[in-house]
Amino acid sequence: MSGMRGYLGWRWIFILEGTLTCVVAFVFYFLLPDFPEQAKWLTEEERTYVKDRLRKDQGRSAAERAINFTDIVNAFKDWKIFIGGFMYFGLIVPAYGYAFFAPTIIKSYGYSAIQTQLHSVPPWAAAFAFAMIIAFASDLTKHRFLFTLLPICVAITGFGILITVHNRPHLEYAALFLVTMGTYSALPVIVCWFTMNLGGHHRRSVGTAWQIGFGNIGGIIATYAFLKKDAPDFKPGYSICLAFICLSAASCTTYFLAILLQNRSRDRVPRDLGLTEWEKTEKGDMSPDYRYLL
Repeated sequence: MSGMRGYLGWRWIFILEGTLTCVVAFVFYFLLPDFPEQAKWLTEEERTYVKDRLRKDQGRSAAERAINFTDIVNAFKDWKIFIGGFMYFGLIVPAYGYAFFAPTIIKSYGYSAIQTQLHSVPPWAAAFAFAMIIAFASDLTKHRFLFTLLPICVAITGFGILITVHNRPHLEYAALFLVTMGTYSALPVIVCWFTMNLGGHHRRSVGTAWQIGFGNIGGIIATYAFLKKDAPDFKPGYSICLAFICLSAASCTTYFLAILLQNRSRDRVPRDLGLTEWEKTEKGDMSPDYRYLL
């Protein structure tokens, strides 16, 4: 399609992928319900099952009440909300950095244009396989923290190799596998972990919007991480990515310690504090009955 209507081939890739995304998003706006009870394509028995399962995992959602400005303010009074943003933000920089500049990095190893494209695929395939293993193990053990830290350590190892090793294209290329496997396996676990620990649909709506919205600012930093003048070693870019991955690791550790201490604190006090079920639902994960997933 290169040259069609005066556009180069790479422009048509963005046009076609962007158009498809917009069309699918428009269709799914009408197809995806906000809550299980609104799903017309489920039977009554299936709706009850899904609602009960969600309630067991995350407590009551308070879906019957619309979110208001007070809910937003109350959510941000919990400092863990901000930590959740930095957990995601720290990994977005290397994730976007690699996604934007993978062909540029791989081409610096001496490959032709076609070879560069072909060599861009295997790291993504490895990342997919590793992400599935991490997700399965995390769900099987009902644990999240170690399954964020392990992939992050894998990514740190990859960037460590890229910063220190030069003129060894095969080893550098292998390090890209570690970078993609670690970064793109930790990201979904972090989002899932933080979201599932937000009780009630009001706090979950605010917290999720904050985490994704704030975290994606990292894409701006990633755009300027790998500059042409730094080729072929790209030390500044790798250093930036490494620093932000460490920020994510520190944030995950802080979040883990915070919810661990809160769980233990709540175990030491009586659960029955005279709160009604409605009040507990309104408090969400701040309710004394709530226990965070570690």
